[in-house]
Amino acid sequence: MLSFLPTPLIALIATLSMVLNALVWVPILLLVALIKLLIPVKAIRLRIDPVLLFIAEAWISCNSGWMALTQRTVWDVQGIDDLKYRSWYLVNCNHQSWVDILVLQHLFNRRIPLLKFFLKHELIWVPVMGLAWWALEFPFMRRHGEEYLRQHPEMRGKDQETTRKACEKFALIPTSVMNFLEGTRFTAAKHQRQKSTYRHLLKPKAGGIAMALNAMGDKFQAILDVTIVYPDGPPTFWHFLQGKVQHIVVRARALPVPGKLVQGDYAGDPAVREAFGQWVQQLWLDKDAQITALLSAPLPAKAPTST
Repeated sequence: MLSFLPTPLIALIATLSMVLNALVWVPILLLVALIKLLIPVKAIRLRIDPVLLFIAEAWISCNSGWMALTQRTVWDVQGIDDLKYRSWYLVNCNHQSWVDILVLQHLFNRRIPLLKFFLKHELIWVPVMGLAWWALEFPFMRRHGEEYLRQHPEMRGKDQETTRKACEKFALIPTSVMNFLEGTRFTAAKHQRQKSTYRHLLKPKAGGIAMALNAMGDKFQAILDVTIVYPDGPPTFWHFLQGKVQHIVVRARALPVPGKLVQGDYAGDPAVREAFGQWVQQLWLDKDAQITALLSAPLPAKAPTST
């Protein structure tokens, strides 16, 4: 533990560790992904997938290592002990910070299959990381506003098609499909602009989770509903690297897959869309109340569970 060091030095060590870790694992990841790309044999490609996942999990484990070395964080985590690594999960979580990604990867690495995120298409150009996400077959989405779609109607439905193709691949090997229902990080400005009726959350968007359930509902072991709370306020990534995140509270619960909704046609049936909307709204009401309760609870002196 290096928490006794000055903050600038902690930030330097954390940043260098994160960068060097990526520079070690990403070339290996890309090499294996290139081999997979060049061999057009499905059976062989399916054997290469576990190798890619092993590399990604090793990368995440090393991230957890430098986090433990440099962070002063007290973790309060419940609900992650009875999960199954060899299964499929649809993971849902509130979204406040880029730190959420490291939190989720750290806690669920090797407890459930590797988390696969739906990413904005622009992120493919992020140095090093964009190539890593491509190698791991994270789906890249082109999200267009309604005005753009009116001018370019041929683009309507493209994201749905991307989701469908991604889910076809996810169904071949145990996968955790990650979904942020809010679609973007929470900020006070976004909350006010949306006129969100939730105290701590933006309005949920049911389309992504509905398409994933329609495509893979029979595969999912459960819906893993995760709530992340930062009692000291949502941190920036730089604050995290500086070791200034003092407390992280996480609650997870496995929910049954709503069978009736899975079997419905979300895209073509207004009644199914309405039912999905009501289900998501209740999920979000429960999460909003849970966040309120967690923020008002006393902070633990030390984490009650091992991370």
